[in-house]
Amino acid sequence: MQDNANLAVLVVDPNPGMRTSLQNMLNQAGIPKVEYAINANTAIRQLGRRAYDIILCEYDLASGSGEGQDGQELLEDLRHHKLISASTIFIMLTSEGVYGKVVSAAELAPTDYILKPFTADMLGGRIKRALERRVALLPAWQQAAQGRLRDAIRSCGQGEKSHPRLALDFARLRADLHTALNEHGEAASVYREVLSERPLGWAGLGLARTMVAQGRMDEARATLEQLIEGNPRLMAAYDLLARCFEAGGELAAAQKVLEGAVAVSPYVVRRLRKLGEVALEAGDLDAAEKNFRQVVTKARYSEFRNPEDHVNLVKALVHRGDVLQAGNVIRDLERALRGNPNADACKAYSSALLNDKAGNPAAAVGDLMAAVGAVRGSSGLSSNLKLGLARACLAHRLDEQASDVMLTVMNDVGSGVSVDQAIGVFVKAGRPDLADGMGQQLKAQAQILLGVADEKRNMGDVRGAVQTLLEALHMAPNNLQVIVAVAGGILRQVNELGWDHQLGEVFAEQLHKIHAYDPRHPRLGALAEEFAAAKRKYGIST
Repeated sequence: MQDNANLAVLVVDPNPGMRTSLQNMLNQAGIPKVEYAINANTAIRQLGRRAYDIILCEYDLASGSGEGQDGQELLEDLRHHKLISASTIFIMLTSEGVYGKVVSAAELAPTDYILKPFTADMLGGRIKRALERRVALLPAWQQAAQGRLRDAIRSCGQGEKSHPRLALDFARLRADLHTALNEHGEAASVYREVLSERPLGWAGLGLARTMVAQGRMDEARATLEQLIEGNPRLMAAYDLLARCFEAGGELAAAQKVLEGAVAVSPYVVRRLRKLGEVALEAGDLDAAEKNFRQVVTKARYSEFRNPEDHVNLVKALVHRGDVLQAGNVIRDLERALRGNPNADACKAYSSALLNDKAGNPAAAVGDLMAAVGAVRGSSGLSSNLKLGLARACLAHRLDEQASDVMLTVMNDVGSGVSVDQAIGVFVKAGRPDLADGMGQQLKAQAQILLGVADEKRNMGDVRGAVQTLLEALHMAPNNLQVIVAVAGGILRQVNELGWDHQLGEVFAEQLHKIHAYDPRHPRLGALAEEFAAAKRKYGIST
């Protein structure tokens, strides 16, 4: 018999009577470790502190009030912010009346649904089945977490044969692994095989993602539109479709899709935020203000509050010329988010936008300088905010401050901003001199990082050396010396510490660059041979 004594369970339910009933049922199943959350916010805080083996979550967390997130929206946030792992058992408790619309969002992959009313035996049976599923999938999950994606794919193939009841789970994981390996054709084949048997939303969505990755946007849009029509609560399909339209410059269409998503699921703050950003870029100031105001208001239901939401609302109001309301939003930012590490930077930047609009350039300059100082001591601010701040500094001839802000962006490998984009900020502002200066600064920093990487390698920190080399590559992606150093560092790590698929992809890209820049480079042939040998060593197909 399964020993459940060490399992940790979180019950998310606003009803005290139901919490007590679930406690008794779990105790009967041999599970004594039970903790509670009365709403989505409480659950998120608890999951931020510790992990649970099982989460039992009521769908109607707002108890019919319409206020706050429901269980499905909570699960979406938990998946998006990676607060639960693939091995966490998440069971949704729902009434028959809402089961149809809840189950249609299966892309979120709850482990199971239990319809009310249910008995202790039924709950215990579902938990037993979920634990068996976890045991079966665990080897593949662990291999994937260790970066052994090929081994994980093989485990999925074996699992489909030995656990036919879980064939769909293994197929889904196998497709995800192929996607992680950039093998979109193989992933698409898995999704099509699943769809030939059953029209499952997650498989259709996965197929659309492979189309986007392969640049087949028209096919992806058609697939996603069909998915949404048949599965109106498949929220990730709306997000992907909006991204497709946005990538094609069709901002009005992207806005319309996101508006449809928000109408179905109104409490996911990040989606409201995206809708506001798209509306602002599309020039729909009314919609931008409306949605940013909803983000600021509804964030009280979410643990993912962000002072940048106030900045976005101020931008929309300033664009509309509503200086009075913009001032109110800044005061609300100062009051509501006092103590947030990024609030000072957001307040100062917002005040600069307001003073600019109000015709107070001197005050705006003071605010911009304060914002730049606050950015230096902050962490987690978005690249978009920093780029906007740099542009504002350039508009006021604060050259040094603009350069400082852009350097903070480029020092962040995960910023998503390329060197060309960073330099383009200065070029578009009519400052080619500052663009040249930024290029020289980045080149100089890259050289310093090459020296740091050498020191780490000499001290035996091979992994640390590669990370530093990747930082140098981010700053100087077209510098041949940096490119060759990165390739050599990756080979050393792979040979000493084992195969890493992501690094293998980076190496292949750098090898291609070396060939493009200097097909007779003295290191090119040796690097290619060493890479091929490493792939043979670890059984990686060429």
